[in-house]
Amino acid sequence: MARKFAVYKGLQKPLAFKGFKGKFIYWGLASLLTGLVAGALVMSLINMWLGAFVLIGCIVGGLLYTASRQKGGLHAKSRNINILILNHYVRKKLV
Repeated sequence: MARKFAVYKGLQKPLAFKGFKGKFIYWGLASLLTGLVAGALVMSLINMWLGAFVLIGCIVGGLLYTASRQKGGLHAKSRNINILILNHYVRKKLV
C-alpha cells in the first residue's frame, strides 16, 4: 500500500528574506559583514567616531546597492538601447 504525501508547491520559488530574494540575500549579508569588519578596523586603528561612520556607511551603502541591483531581476542581463545592424550579405573570402 503506497502512502500519499502532500507536495510542497513553493520549491521552485527563490528564497526570500526581508525583501531580498535569491542571491541578493547573500549580497546583503556580505555588505553587513564587510561593514562590521571595516568599522571595527577603523575604530581600533584610527578613531571610534570615524569607525562608527564607516560602519554605518558601509552597511547602508551596501544594502542600497544590493536593493538597486535586485530591481534588475535575479539574473544579470545586459540591455542594449542602441540600434544594432547586422549585415549578413557581405561575402567572406575563404582561405
